[in-house]
Amino acid sequence: MPKMNMLQAINNALDIAMAEDDKVLCFGEDVGVFGGVFRATSHLQEKYGRDRCFNTPLVEQGIIGFANGLAAQGSVPVAEIQFADYIFPAFDQIVNETAKFRYRSGDLFNVGGLTIRTPYGGGISGGLYHSQSPEAYFAHTPGLKIAVPRNPYQAKGLLLAAIRDPDPVIFFEPKRLYRASVGEVPEEDYQLPIGEAEVTKEGSDITLLGWGAQMEVIDRAVELAEKAGISCEVIDLRTILPWDEDTVVESVLKTGRLVITHEAPRTGGFAGEIAATVQERCFLYLESPIERVTGLDTPFPLTLEKEYLPDHLKIFEAIKASMAY
Repeated sequence: MPKMNMLQAINNALDIAMAEDDKVLCFGEDVGVFGGVFRATSHLQEKYGRDRCFNTPLVEQGIIGFANGLAAQGSVPVAEIQFADYIFPAFDQIVNETAKFRYRSGDLFNVGGLTIRTPYGGGISGGLYHSQSPEAYFAHTPGLKIAVPRNPYQAKGLLLAAIRDPDPVIFFEPKRLYRASVGEVPEEDYQLPIGEAEVTKEGSDITLLGWGAQMEVIDRAVELAEKAGISCEVIDLRTILPWDEDTVVESVLKTGRLVITHEAPRTGGFAGEIAATVQERCFLYLESPIERVTGLDTPFPLTLEKEYLPDHLKIFEAIKASMAY
């Protein structure tokens, strides 16, 4: 099985999808000959032509509006927003058009073939306009699906599933792992289920939950916890919307403790939704309050990025606090 980094896995998934279905189109800012700012779309225009892989103007609302129109007419657009921080000009198109098109038309029309790819998160010294994690904004919107891979294997399988899913999907790619995460990825076509979390490690004392780039951080915290004699169960949520309540609840019923981590700010972050659901379903089984280890309620800083990010030491402190409660 060949080894790929996350960018290569994403490129491979796009290549497979475009080869299989002539309706699949790939477009965004600089995605053509340049291959995108991170090179995720390298050689796709060369292989499939300018009609199927092409550059757009620098107008995010226009990119998604154009994608909605294509999807409504039966195309399968894969639209790239160059950084997740730039997705907000397209917010109206996504939450008021993409998410509601099927509902508004009584299923006469839909834009379910649309996939929106965008790199998110910190770790690249990008400052406040290139480091945000906006997944929670969109998780509040019925009609969308949201997926976040943690490694190259997941990136390929989840992206292929997203492109073929009957609903519109926002695919958040953890950019600090683009080249840092390398692993075995099958060359053949495969899909991973959207809406199902993955238990990556079984344990008995405490449940740790995250997604995307935070999974690597959790693993480092688990090493510290296990040296302290704490048995950790680790869950990768993988899909923010819909999120796999049952897998998380089953784990917390076993361990009695939960630590949730994400890069986005604490207030209004998706960890709050998870915590509320878990306390509703697990209240009498909880041994300690649910802990959240998140980014800070400030704009993402440039020079203080390490202080801002929820690292393995912060997670380990939350584990110890939960165990000692």
